[in-house]
Amino acid sequence: MSDDDRRIEGAGTPETDWIGLEALPAIAPRELVAEGQRTVIVAPHPDDEILACGGLMLRLLEERREVVLVAVTDGAGSHPGSRLWPPERLARERPRESREALRRLGAGAVDVQRLGLSDTRVVQQASRLQAWLERFLRPDDVVVTTWRGDGHPDHEACGRICAQAAGCGLLETPVWAWHWSWPGDARVPWQRARRVVLTTSQLAAKRAAVEAHVSQLAEDVSTGQGPVLPATALARLLRPFEVVLR
Repeated sequence: MSDDDRRIEGAGTPETDWIGLEALPAIAPRELVAEGQRTVIVAPHPDDEILACGGLMLRLLEERREVVLVAVTDGAGSHPGSRLWPPERLARERPRESREALRRLGAGAVDVQRLGLSDTRVVQQASRLQAWLERFLRPDDVVVTTWRGDGHPDHEACGRICAQAAGCGLLETPVWAWHWSWPGDARVPWQRARRVVLTTSQLAAKRAAVEAHVSQLAEDVSTGQGPVLPATALARLLRPFEVVLR
């Protein structure tokens, strides 16, 4: 894939174009994670665990599966050049937002492992992340992380590193691919795609969790930049289902 073909700019592909995703095969969480297996969610930034798989996490918890969250970075690089959100403030606030989001989701008791790698530089710290995962993961774990073709360098690095380190089950979740891709795009492995369907109450819990990420939802008046997560992105990430790549 070429980075030039996967730019995260502008409004991206509108959610109305993605209506055909409802034809993807549905799968139950218990088919993805068997009884007795542990789910390890590897999130590049605080909020990816909600945006990518918050509904899946909630459904797994309702199935009484053990879930662990690995927070790879503290998300301090989300607002370059900002006086309102300098890195030191983001490093404090984004983990706090993540904790509040988990509470709103109903996942406040989930074990969180914070690694503190540098936001936007996960690829340069790949060996550190891989070594940590190889020590931490069990052979029967199921790892959930961002897709290695997602278009964001940290997301792709986590996908590649987890694929190399896992030695166990792996599920990848598109986040920004919905922005630069389009229905039928041959770069996306649609044959691996499955839908995890959410009830109205599960989707409402995910939406409430997303709203805890205040730093990502408001315009930055110090730079004139719009929200990191504009309404167009949220429409693609708050569907009544989530897509996982098996």
